[in-house]
Amino acid sequence: MSSYIGAIDQGTTSTRFIVFERSGRIAAIAQKEHRQIYPQPGWVEHDAEEIWRCTRDVIAEAMQECGLEAADLAAMGITNQRETTVLWNRKTGKPVANALVWQDMRVADYVAELAHHGGPDRFRAKTGLPLSTYFSGLKIRWLLEHVPRVREQAEDGEVLFGNVDSFLVWNLTGGPQGGAHVTDVTNASRTQLMNLETLSWDKELLNEFAIPEAMLPHICSSSEVYAVATLSAVKDVAIAGILGDQQAALVGQTCFNPGEAKNTYGTGCFLLMNTGGRVVQSNHGLLTTVSYKFGDQPAKYALEGSIAITGALVQWIRDNLGLIQTSSEIETLARTVEDNGGVYFVPAFSGLYAPYWNPNARGLIMGLTRYAKKGHLARAVLEATAFQTREVLEAMEKDSGITLDVLRTDGGMVENELLMQFQADILNRNAVRPVIKETTSLGVAYAAGLAVSFFKDTDDLRASWALDRTWIPQLAQAKRDEMYRLWKKAVSRSLDWLE
Repeated sequence: MSSYIGAIDQGTTSTRFIVFERSGRIAAIAQKEHRQIYPQPGWVEHDAEEIWRCTRDVIAEAMQECGLEAADLAAMGITNQRETTVLWNRKTGKPVANALVWQDMRVADYVAELAHHGGPDRFRAKTGLPLSTYFSGLKIRWLLEHVPRVREQAEDGEVLFGNVDSFLVWNLTGGPQGGAHVTDVTNASRTQLMNLETLSWDKELLNEFAIPEAMLPHICSSSEVYAVATLSAVKDVAIAGILGDQQAALVGQTCFNPGEAKNTYGTGCFLLMNTGGRVVQSNHGLLTTVSYKFGDQPAKYALEGSIAITGALVQWIRDNLGLIQTSSEIETLARTVEDNGGVYFVPAFSGLYAPYWNPNARGLIMGLTRYAKKGHLARAVLEATAFQTREVLEAMEKDSGITLDVLRTDGGMVENELLMQFQADILNRNAVRPVIKETTSLGVAYAAGLAVSFFKDTDDLRASWALDRTWIPQLAQAKRDEMYRLWKKAVSRSLDWLE
């Protein structure tokens, strides 16, 4: 009997393959980074072929690490960076261009053009999303209009579109030799082309965005057997779960009841609240999205607050300024000072996402004096993540009418004790971390396992969630209020920097 579930976690900066035991314990893990490509300011690209090579490598490495064969896996799932847009040739499997990453801003003119005729929320009723450079639809349009002959090939079904989940499933299941061209409802909901109510591609939206339906993947649930793998290391293993990375973390945190929420601290930060079977449209700058759909059961929805730059700011301090050698050193540097010294860092490198949705904002550092040194800058970097999370959480409470008494956290940055304590401090509520921290990978393992009856039901999954650490607020109310006031003042200076 197969005793393990495999999970591909294809993220913005790296790809991992994790093998989980039924208990959620990790049996094996392998990880490999891929390049970040910046052709010009505001443009961010990935080489999709490099991502596919990394995926093959980490699967082989993890399976070899624990001496497993394909038959030992009951199923495998894929969770992925959302909105990152890949177009590839059906016959050759070759991408027609580099993938346009979710952070890429080259479609800003399209956003302005569409917003001019109906406002930034003209598609929100159908999609739950404002017009933004963030989502896949306009990235598809850009590639169709700027890569020679691609539009004609797409109309004939010779060029295919997918977020990274679709590209990987297609390659894993045969590629040009009959690979499955599918996606799930969570990834489809991030294209701005799917109708939230019908869970299908919307012809009016396709017409508005000038995108041929022939190039789009078939929309499936998040938990079903899509196809079996042909890759040798996992040959004949059922691919049975697909979830966008943030929805996967929601499932991994077992937030199955309306009102339960989690915040993932990664390249960006993403706060999701389960709203059950109800589509809740936001009036405070949040997104409405699909949280998951398990097999034939009705879809569940969520409110989401998306923050573009959090962990990426630590990488910027490391790579662009050279203040630290590794990302983990940011905490050590920040602890060399007692506070932020009056320094505030607004990381609007890709504009500002929730709750502002201002593509013309740009990053700034405020409050500098000759007293300030690199430790203060490091503090400001970490605090920026916590301040942005508070803004999103406040918007979510207004939209949902639910007051969160505790914030479930996950992602790479939750290992940073200084950040997590400040997060509890600025929110004035507890922040908690689960024992199993790889919640994104775990969530899609859960989805795949449910599809093949490896797990019984969501109650079975909830029973495995366990608390590892709680951070309790320690900051005086007057200090909390003053710091947040100055943060909001700094944000106001960054808005509409580009005219």
